[in-house]
Amino acid sequence: MSEYTETDSRSEIAALSHEVYRLTKQLEEQEEHHLRAAMPDKYDPFDNPTEYKGFGGDYSKILPRITEVGYEIPLEPDYNERRNLRRSYSRGGWLMILQLALSSGLAFLILKLIVWLMTLLNPDSDRAALSEYIRGSSMLVSVNMMVYLICNVGLAALGMKWAGIKYTSLVRTNDFGLGRAFQYCMIGALLWTVSLYLITGMSDVFSKYGIDIVPDMSGVANTYLGRTVELVYACMIAPITEELFFRGVLLRTLAKSNQRFAVFASALFFGLIHGNLRQFVLAVLIGIFLAHITLKHGSIIPSIIVHIFINSLSSIIGEVADISQVASVICYLVLLAVALLGMILLLVFLGRDKLPSTTPKQARRGLLVAVGSLPFTASVMIYVLYIVYGLAAKN
Repeated sequence: MSEYTETDSRSEIAALSHEVYRLTKQLEEQEEHHLRAAMPDKYDPFDNPTEYKGFGGDYSKILPRITEVGYEIPLEPDYNERRNLRRSYSRGGWLMILQLALSSGLAFLILKLIVWLMTLLNPDSDRAALSEYIRGSSMLVSVNMMVYLICNVGLAALGMKWAGIKYTSLVRTNDFGLGRAFQYCMIGALLWTVSLYLITGMSDVFSKYGIDIVPDMSGVANTYLGRTVELVYACMIAPITEELFFRGVLLRTLAKSNQRFAVFASALFFGLIHGNLRQFVLAVLIGIFLAHITLKHGSIIPSIIVHIFINSLSSIIGEVADISQVASVICYLVLLAVALLGMILLLVFLGRDKLPSTTPKQARRGLLVAVGSLPFTASVMIYVLYIVYGLAAKN
């Protein structure tokens, strides 16, 4: 009897020990689960509900420690996180510097080659006459189209490789259809109209000080072929390639930690690259909206459609308004009606989709870190000086 009781007690002790072990493991797993639940999401590390999740990519590449159980992102970035963020901003700056250097250099070399060949074929030709012919024919606009096509696409490919951006991510569109496309195009028309009035006001102010900010386009592409090439570039090639570069690559490169900063920074660069104050105003205004809808839909398809519409509208209005005074008045009335509709649709849009806000942690990882990047800061200064130089040379 005593032997049976001892055996039974050992069995109970073993069973109890096993239960204690099981409960201990269960508690450890639950604790680990809670700790992991409290960890930052590497695709939404700052838990900002106003941002579009996943657009900036995997933040663990910037801050590997967020994959540690129980880790919490500090208010101020440490040395390694700041360095990695600065590298990302530097990529954006280098892309902009390369854009200016390559486009200017390539255009200069091609035009010099054209002049050399024409001089070789016509030794007695006058250089001034040749320059005037190149400007008025389809040559200048064709060179411009070819140069920016090569630079935008080539540098976009380089930027995607640098930042590890997948090609499919640029066109994988969420929640977008014909209704959205119409709404965005009308808003784009409104922003274009507003920019025209802003530019007119700026021109009047600068003109009082003897400064003309309107680019001199007289004598450019006076032939039918030249005008056709200019329209194809403005209405198709430029919108597609610029969206690929600015919203496809640059916006994503700058949006690692702060989407709001990326929207305004990419819009600023988009304005600066146009090289003159007149187009700067329109490009910045439109650039903010195009960046916003790119964030919202995770794709450059919506921004390409709106960009094509704005450029086409601008070209059509310009062509038709020059026919007669009556045609000009009709264009004005149509544009006014479209702008009023665009204003209503913009209010509806902003009521549901506001620009991402910035948390205190993100504020310390946006502009404050970007200005510490030499290529980023230098690229802004170079483009500003380029615009100032253009104004000085013209006036």
